[in-house]
Amino acid sequence: MTAPMIDPQILGEAADWLVQLHSGTATPSDHRAVAQWRSRSAEHAMAWQRAEALLGDFRSVPANVALKTLQRASRKEGLSRRQTLTRLGLLLMAGPLGIASQHLPWQQWTADQRTAVGEQKHLQLPDGSQLLLNTDTAVDIAYSPVERRVSLLNGEIMVSTAADVSARPFIVETAQGLARSLGTRFCVRTEGSRSQVQVLEGQVQITPQLLQQSHTLKAGERQRFRLSGFDGAETFDTATLAWDKGMLLASGMRLDELLAELARYRHGVLRCHPDVAALRVSGAFSLRDTDASLRLLSDTLPLSIHSRTRYWLTVEPRV
Repeated sequence: MTAPMIDPQILGEAADWLVQLHSGTATPSDHRAVAQWRSRSAEHAMAWQRAEALLGDFRSVPANVALKTLQRASRKEGLSRRQTLTRLGLLLMAGPLGIASQHLPWQQWTADQRTAVGEQKHLQLPDGSQLLLNTDTAVDIAYSPVERRVSLLNGEIMVSTAADVSARPFIVETAQGLARSLGTRFCVRTEGSRSQVQVLEGQVQITPQLLQQSHTLKAGERQRFRLSGFDGAETFDTATLAWDKGMLLASGMRLDELLAELARYRHGVLRCHPDVAALRVSGAFSLRDTDASLRLLSDTLPLSIHSRTRYWLTVEPRV
């Protein structure tokens, strides 16, 4: 897609901050200053996202390698700091908008923490907050003097925040925006071009990347959001959210939706025949043993499981 136009002066400022923060001499005041700078407007936020994306997308190599390569080239060619910034600014103007693109596979493979399909992982963060990674999830964790940030690259997490002696905000970042904890327990999930937040306790403030507007969710509310907007908020029964216990609780759920959830926890292909896709299903299904869940479906409903191979299953009407 074509990247939206951003004021070259703002891109130049983003380039300057990018070099400063990765120079090895950045101070806490520098981090506070860049946080204030990028919050000035949506255009400033886009410029900063593009700057960060450049480090992750530059010649498809890891961020630290990209920056060091640029710095080495600058020294070799005798470029001044301003010339280096000019070159970086031109790359920012020419490059794709990082937040609108999908994360590259290496970003997930080199993430600070990740889980395989069907795996869950519990982490205790430096401040005492608890983080639970669901199946096929990748996160980066960055604690600084001014904020506590978890970048959700893929998948789903459950967060239980702890009080912080420095009163640093706790932020979960996705490609679509930010979820800021207001003393709470909540889940964040990536869903293609959308992210979803579900609040179990307390409140969470959601801010899409390209919208100068936030929305606060209370316990028992969930909402999907895009780069530039929100879907409607809705209420849900927090007792039905049980993936952290290895269970999927369905109450009148469409069969194709239930199977799509089970598919997240197993390798291979799990398909639903269109003739039974709208069948409503209720019950408790194991996410740790999806084969057992499929047997339960076939034992209690007029369904059969057709298997091409162990990794290619189709749920069909029983004949």
